[in-house]
Amino acid sequence: MNSFKDVFERYQWDEVKARIGKVTHSDVMNSLQKKNKTLDDFLNLLSPVAAQELELMAKMTRQLTQKRFGKTIQLYAPMYLSNECQNICTYCGFSLDNDVRRKTLSDTEVMIEASVLKSMGVNHVLLVSGEANKTVGISYFLNAVRLMRPHFANISIEVQPLSENEYLQLHQEGVYSVLVYQETYHQEVYKEYHPKGKKSNFHFRLDTPDRIGRAGIHKIGLGVLLGLEDWRVDSFFNALHIDYLQKQYWKSRFSVSFPRLRPAEGIIEPNFIMEDKDLLQLICAYRIWNEDLEISISTRENEKFRNNIISLGATAMSAASKTNPGGYAVDVESLEQFETSDERSMEEVKTSIRKAGYDPVMKDWDPAYSGFKKLNH
Repeated sequence: MNSFKDVFERYQWDEVKARIGKVTHSDVMNSLQKKNKTLDDFLNLLSPVAAQELELMAKMTRQLTQKRFGKTIQLYAPMYLSNECQNICTYCGFSLDNDVRRKTLSDTEVMIEASVLKSMGVNHVLLVSGEANKTVGISYFLNAVRLMRPHFANISIEVQPLSENEYLQLHQEGVYSVLVYQETYHQEVYKEYHPKGKKSNFHFRLDTPDRIGRAGIHKIGLGVLLGLEDWRVDSFFNALHIDYLQKQYWKSRFSVSFPRLRPAEGIIEPNFIMEDKDLLQLICAYRIWNEDLEISISTRENEKFRNNIISLGATAMSAASKTNPGGYAVDVESLEQFETSDERSMEEVKTSIRKAGYDPVMKDWDPAYSGFKKLNH
């Protein structure tokens, strides 16, 4: 059975880093002028020297995004189901070694949170939890999806890696997309960030998108936690992963997110600082390399950056996010996974999108169009 591991093992972290450092200005211009971009072009556009052409890259990014996605921004909101977690992760507020009150939403609490999101006009919800298989495993997720499905047009999940059969069950219940982040592709230091728990198994996590793809999930979301290791090298490996998946599971759509380390309970300081201009360069590199890739920007980023990125490659944004279970109404003081930076309301974000000349979209897909049972509204 094919897996990304076979591709991944052909590359070495230090060799990729050295290649990025050797990119010339001529390499960058050649990549920008090519019609059909390759991973080598993505690597060139990631390089420090490519920052000299950031203005040109931004212009190309705007044009390519409008051509493929129009002037629209899909809005969604996360709903955190639980902050219970069996992993120790040195960068996460949910980490097992943080001595904090844990919370998992009951059915009633799930529906209270859902009602608040619906009152905000949310139709696309992302269900998120810590990684605690015994408390929030597949049975819990299937139940949550069944509760939510009659009320939301689009349900995505971001939870612990599951088996192929479990992803198939979620797919059959109407889950549209699954997000899973490798955090870092630097295998040699991965264990240092994940010293305990199932998440410490680098290759099990690496193979997760393959299991998602084989289960037939409509959209797969990837990303790395920016700040753990060299963002340029990590992002090359993330693009390598996306490239493999698009070829292997060509019926699925793909998205990329850009979580930068934010303050949270008990976390480490970033190993690598990523400036706003660096993140803009990375977003441009992804768009110029891959016109079909969906690009999502979370409320980890501040209001100013998010306003500016509306016309520079973004296709989806979270808004009015609460990163703690029950954070909208049930238990606003429970432990959050990280601090949000953009704390505007959904309406305020929609207004900023319109001011930029774009349309905020609350619903762009319905399970009824793909053979699922029609939603009851």
